[in-house]
Amino acid sequence: MTSTPAAEPDPPTRWQRLHGHLHRNRAMSATTKVVVTLVGTAVLTAGVIMMVTPGPGLVGIAAGLAILATEWEWADRWLQAARRKLEEARDAAVEMDPAVRRRRVLLTAGVAVLIAGAAAAYVALRDWPGWTISLWDKAQSLLGFLPELPGM
Repeated sequence: MTSTPAAEPDPPTRWQRLHGHLHRNRAMSATTKVVVTLVGTAVLTAGVIMMVTPGPGLVGIAAGLAILATEWEWADRWLQAARRKLEEARDAAVEMDPAVRRRRVLLTAGVAVLIAGAAAAYVALRDWPGWTISLWDKAQSLLGFLPELPGM
């Protein structure tokens, strides 16, 4: 009977050593989990907000899930799904007709100019709304370096 030598396990990676160091006792483990959860949730929330505002929403969501996945198994599963969505979005962007892309950019720029023009016309015709001035005064009381509004 010949026995084959047991394969030696791979040495721990730098990440595995760091993770083990951060979880060496209960207090450190709990602190690490709380900090990772707070930071990951903040980044994930920013990504969700960027889905409806300008910004790379899918990238923010993937980054938040990647942070959370360091401590939570459910986040790792969601991260795999988010990576698939990122791949699909990248493929769709690559395959998009350049004329459609230009049309979307021009439409977005046009809407932004229209909204900025409407806001400028409102301020020119009706003056600043009272709530903006009171908010600015409140901000000045908290942050003394803010300048006075012109004409105030």
